[in-house]
Amino acid sequence: MSDILESIFKDVFKEQEVIKVRVERRRGRREVTIIEGIDEKLFDHRELVSRLKSELACGGTAKNGRIELQGDHRHRVKELLVDMGFSPSNIIIEE
Repeated sequence: MSDILESIFKDVFKEQEVIKVRVERRRGRREVTIIEGIDEKLFDHRELVSRLKSELACGGTAKNGRIELQGDHRHRVKELLVDMGFSPSNIIIEE
């Protein structure tokens, strides 16, 4: 029974979380897509990074409570997060 409740709570939290997606420029003009706002206690960041990296064919990591992906993938990341069940109205893309 607890597995069912846990699944329901995860779905509710997916719809309530505000996720910010932005791009940072690093040395040498390299761009990194930063995803913040996904709760580490409810969602395994390493698993999310693994799925995003394979879908986007890029490198990336999860550290300091955020996900970093190499390159500018802002709009594609939003599509993938919506496919994973996150609410599109709660995903903010910073230009």
